[in-house]
Amino acid sequence: MITRRATFVMALVTLGSNARAQSEGPYPNRPVRFIVPAAPGGPTDVMARVISPGLNAKFGQPAIIVNRADAGGNIGVVQAAKSQADGYTLLIASTGFVVNASLFRDPGYDPFKDFLPITELGSSPNVILVHPSSPITSIAELIDKAKASKDKLDIINPGQGSTPHLTAELLQLKAGIPVENIAYNGAGPAIQALLSKTAPVGITALPPAHAHIKSGALRALAITAEKRWFDLPDVPTMQDAGYPGFVSETFQGMYAPAGTAASIVQRVARDTLEVLGDPVTLEKLRGIGFDVRARGPDGLAERVAREVPMWRDVIQKSRIEQQ
Repeated sequence: MITRRATFVMALVTLGSNARAQSEGPYPNRPVRFIVPAAPGGPTDVMARVISPGLNAKFGQPAIIVNRADAGGNIGVVQAAKSQADGYTLLIASTGFVVNASLFRDPGYDPFKDFLPITELGSSPNVILVHPSSPITSIAELIDKAKASKDKLDIINPGQGSTPHLTAELLQLKAGIPVENIAYNGAGPAIQALLSKTAPVGITALPPAHAHIKSGALRALAITAEKRWFDLPDVPTMQDAGYPGFVSETFQGMYAPAGTAASIVQRVARDTLEVLGDPVTLEKLRGIGFDVRARGPDGLAERVAREVPMWRDVIQKSRIEQQ
């Protein structure tokens, strides 16, 4: 029996046999749309907008970012999947692309059958945040407060099924505290809720929160990386806080609708990897919270094949109800 992973990897080998011939001349000869199934200001949107100027230059055509954040990002992903496979509509998606395959009974797409991997772009840890006026200054204090309360600990996140949401579920499992997950429509709105003190505690990916942490507008209690972030040395990891193996990342990848010509996938992958390798772009992404992991189709295929079952396991253990 052929596994999904095998099917996905085989698609890379058989691109040429199912590719659509281009009759419009050399690619690209008109603007390329990148659907981002997330709200403006979130990590995926930030990544897309940082690399788009470099792609403009490489393509000789505008790289247009289109945000579609509804239904946990599924609407945007489905729109990309159903787009003409001519290379002029591509997808830049975060970990939700692989999580939603298990979180939703029918997300409307299959990450293995409906898309071809182009490049892995970057990855970032999640961060647990409070307003600086909060009396909570550490993970230990947060957990003590949660255990002493009669009510569940409200923690906001950028959306149902996002890795920040699943990070809160892991915190609940590992610390033994009752958590009420409150989903916002993207990291931007979640950050604004924390800044305005509308919400007491939040978890987002690091990039949209990074500048606010550096300025002191938000307090980071911990990050979910394997080691401390290079320019946030005072922010402990969850492992530092006494939770071994507590690592959770949000990664971004670029995808094309299934059936896209191999020559187009290879061209976009080459150009994107060159943009990510530019020292100025690389330093900018690193400075706002991304660990750039520039890998082509094979590398992204491997990560998707690994993370779909990994997050399915977390969802099942946390008994998160399918949507």
